[in-house]
Amino acid sequence: MQVAVALGASVTATAGAEAADFVRGLGAEQIVDYRSERFEEQVKDIDLVFDTVGGDTQERSWQVLRPGGRLVSIVAPPDATKEGGRFFVVEPDRSGLEELSRLVADGELTPPVDRVFPLAETAQAYAALERGHRRGKIVLHVS
Repeated sequence: MQVAVALGASVTATAGAEAADFVRGLGAEQIVDYRSERFEEQVKDIDLVFDTVGGDTQERSWQVLRPGGRLVSIVAPPDATKEGGRFFVVEPDRSGLEELSRLVADGELTPPVDRVFPLAETAQAYAALERGHRRGKIVLHVS
């Protein structure tokens, strides 16, 4: 979300009410509480949906796109019969990582950290990845 905002996008996000301030701090201009509202009834004419949930949420996301809009998923390939869907898998990209590093160094991105584990607690760090609704990255500290 911070990257999209840094690149000039206006961001609408879904989040539970308890996470609204955190998500707003990441740059969201509009937040839809997915527990009490259906996002497809609250937003429309979206240029890009970035799907991190899949399933029914992904299917409902088609309704909010403007004509020519895109649905990009990191969970599951979107319906191939619908135009504008893409499945995205992260691949190493040196120039992209350098640009992200520049944005962090310039203060345009502030990567949120949920927890820091010493290297000796790598198993616990992986276990922490399994719990849902983290607010940031799990970091291994190598001294």
